[in-house]
Amino acid sequence: MAKARRVMYQLVILSVIIALGGCARVKEATKCFMGTSTRCLEKGRKNAIVKTFNYDYFTTYTKALDTLKQAGSYIYAQDIKKRMIAFYVSSEDTTPVGIFFSEIDANNTKIEISSPSTSAKEEMSKKVFFGLEANDAQK
Repeated sequence: MAKARRVMYQLVILSVIIALGGCARVKEATKCFMGTSTRCLEKGRKNAIVKTFNYDYFTTYTKALDTLKQAGSYIYAQDIKKRMIAFYVSSEDTTPVGIFFSEIDANNTKIEISSPSTSAKEEMSKKVFFGLEANDAQK
């Protein structure tokens, strides 16, 4: 009974968010409600951990994606054209973390790792950077 009441409460809140936000915000409101929004990650880029790698953009993106999969992260949004990957630290730890890619030139790509959690940002940047550096050493 308590679970049904909680679901009804969440539906009412979502309806209010949609009604107050207008049609243009429905998609983002739904993502926020479901916990899959990337807005907080995009806003946190100003405090991101940044590093540049000697790979082209596509190689950096795919190697970072492979590293996240090996680390057991849960990827909930990825868009190679928007140059980002959003993920949870793991399927148990749903702290959101985002990786944003900026192509410096044909052979260099900047990575920004953002999260509302400083510890998650630091932990995941170490894993991703290590994964990319290990691949770099094998060149």
